[in-house]
Amino acid sequence: MNQRALLTLFLFLTAALLFIPQSAARADGIIVPDPPIDRPIPLSGALDIRYHHVEVTIDGLVAITHVDQVFHNPNDFTIEGTYIFPLPPGAVVTDFVLWIDGEPVHGEVLSADEARAKYEEIVRQMIDPAILEYVGQGAVQASIFPILPGEERRIELEYAQTLAAENGLAGYQYPLNTEKFSRIPLEEVTISVSLRTNSPLRAVYSPSHDVAISRDSDFEARIGYEAYDVKPDTDFLLYFSVGETEAFHLLSYLDPNDPTDPDGFFLLMLAPRPDAGGAPVPKDVLIVLDKSGSMDGEKYVQAQAATRFILEHLNEDDGFNVITFSTGVDAFSNELLPASQADEAIAWIESDRPLGSTDINRALLTAASMVQSSRPTYVIFLTDGLPTEGETETDRILANFANDAPENVRLFAFGVGYDVDTFLLDLLAGNHHGASSYVVPGERIDEKVSAFYQKIQTPVMTDLELEVDGVTMFDGYPTPLPDLFVGSQIILVGRYRTGGAADITLRGVIDGEVQTFSFPDQHFATGFERRPETKALQSVPRLWATRKIGFLLNEIRLHGPNEETIEQIVRLSIRFGIVTPYTSYLVTEDMALGEEALESLAAQEFDSLAAAPEAPSSGESAVERSSDQAAMEGAESVSGPPASAADQVRVLGSRTFLHLDGVWVDTAFDPDTMTTLKVPFLSDDYFALAAARPELAAAFSLGTRVIAFSGGEVFEVVAESDPGDPVVVEPPQLAPEDTVDSSDPSDPAGSNPSSGFQCFGVLLPLIVLAIPFTRRFRKSMR
Repeated sequence: MNQRALLTLFLFLTAALLFIPQSAARADGIIVPDPPIDRPIPLSGALDIRYHHVEVTIDGLVAITHVDQVFHNPNDFTIEGTYIFPLPPGAVVTDFVLWIDGEPVHGEVLSADEARAKYEEIVRQMIDPAILEYVGQGAVQASIFPILPGEERRIELEYAQTLAAENGLAGYQYPLNTEKFSRIPLEEVTISVSLRTNSPLRAVYSPSHDVAISRDSDFEARIGYEAYDVKPDTDFLLYFSVGETEAFHLLSYLDPNDPTDPDGFFLLMLAPRPDAGGAPVPKDVLIVLDKSGSMDGEKYVQAQAATRFILEHLNEDDGFNVITFSTGVDAFSNELLPASQADEAIAWIESDRPLGSTDINRALLTAASMVQSSRPTYVIFLTDGLPTEGETETDRILANFANDAPENVRLFAFGVGYDVDTFLLDLLAGNHHGASSYVVPGERIDEKVSAFYQKIQTPVMTDLELEVDGVTMFDGYPTPLPDLFVGSQIILVGRYRTGGAADITLRGVIDGEVQTFSFPDQHFATGFERRPETKALQSVPRLWATRKIGFLLNEIRLHGPNEETIEQIVRLSIRFGIVTPYTSYLVTEDMALGEEALESLAAQEFDSLAAAPEAPSSGESAVERSSDQAAMEGAESVSGPPASAADQVRVLGSRTFLHLDGVWVDTAFDPDTMTTLKVPFLSDDYFALAAARPELAAAFSLGTRVIAFSGGEVFEVVAESDPGDPVVVEPPQLAPEDTVDSSDPSDPAGSNPSSGFQCFGVLLPLIVLAIPFTRRFRKSMR
């Protein structure tokens, strides 16, 4: 298969499955078989993994992880060998419990050096580098009883670790890369986290997975993730914030091995205090409801239920009104009313019946005329059709509302069904600090609108602005910043230049007054850091790229293509391995590696798009495009390529590799301008580089032929028989100001500002935990 066909296949496979979450991460348990001498088996083909269940209990900063796996032998011969569990970075095992089919088995804890020797032995013996990425991590190993053909072996283990925190933000990481060690996708992967804190719980966020979060109290939360028929390949990351003051947490990552991009990536997490600083900020809510004839029946019944929910959950000092429209416009009142009169409005809306055409323009202007400029106003606009009465031109409707709506209006549009103008709804929401959403056939209007209103019920701060002194931040998403609400958080991702220390100021309006919050001495990574948490932060670049691609695709869909936008999408798509149904057309020839090839491809695609007919603004395909692009633009986690494309593309942290002509090639590699240093497979230099540089260990684990970057050089793994090039094996040096100082045992939370973010940093031994958590585990086995 040539390069063009190979990459095109990958793009279409990814497009079909882009938003299927990929499971958790690198380093779950592995059974290394001792097969018959005449029957060598690679690690990836020895066994199937039926399921992988993880239960985590976090109490304060103590995490207990319980792992449950089932291995199946699909071969026609017996397999026995060694079970190896690479320990997560920073884990301190005070007691290790291992059960095989319900029977306790002795497990030996290996130091990082002992584990490295074991990993290298496996790689040499099996001629399979898949396990090489675990170099640098400790491990636990145990002998496995024979697994007969067709039989299964269940393995459970439990370990404890302490988590470090800085400025109230702590992090948990679970490694789970089963993708390499199961012949087939896993039937089921689940991660369940029970979180308890000693201070009020603020933000709970996973940048790696689409998790469900249930808050049981101000001090407790449950976090869940599940997926089926997947091959996991992404670390499971969970951040949580506690404290009494404003939550402001900065995570940053700069890839020192990317020769094409010297700038860094940041993720900024904002969350309000649990009590919102006192009484809720008063707001006004205007519900604008389509009651045209097409809404008749179940749709209008559900729309009435959604309106009832909103009115029943107004805060005491809120104002409101309800406007219905069809051929004409009706309003419950000629002015905003206090929340105390909501019951009367509910009775009014429930007595109404749909009839007539759709005058969207007049309905929106009526809402705009009622807005008061003194406090935030949320317009909830719901329609199931195109404008058919009065002004029907999209551009005129947008201009009319823009002229009449004050700056404090936030418009949230809900399109019901497929016969809606997605351009109109998306631009209305985008131009007025809101968002659009679509209720497709089979979904309930009341459930979707009610879930949305619960998120915006209690504003804390509006009109947010950030000012940064010391570091240049740019290209942030979302832009502009949305309002801040109780029970939620804002996740801002973007780029920065150089790095170092910076003072950040946050301004916003609270109860009509501008207030300022200062956050001095924030640290932006410079690229020299080589801390345990650096690997965990490698998801930030892909999250940023996902949001930016979503934004750019919306720009093309709503405003038409231009060459600069097309070129940005081409570069981001190839660089980060992120593809949608609307970027699959971007690669229609041989793989664009190198500057000249990228520019040529972008120019061709611009010409093709400019000549193509304009995409429709309504219909099923239009709604799907709008929904998919909005999901990308607002993504809080990112998934890797689908399992079906694993043979063609792999994502390792912030880097993407394509399998071209038998070689795994970093997509930043330019064959026209870059020269590689050749390293023979299984040579001493090969293992020395893997041990010294984690990014190369991860890249080398892809296969026996690889091209990867490290320390400003490009390394190429070649055949064992190749003499190779002279290689100096030295890890990149830490800058003095970036060196982590962990010498103070009285500072387990890593609160020293000079230490950088240490959520996976130095851990304290768990002296008293061994007996309690072991007993709990054994009790659960009975």
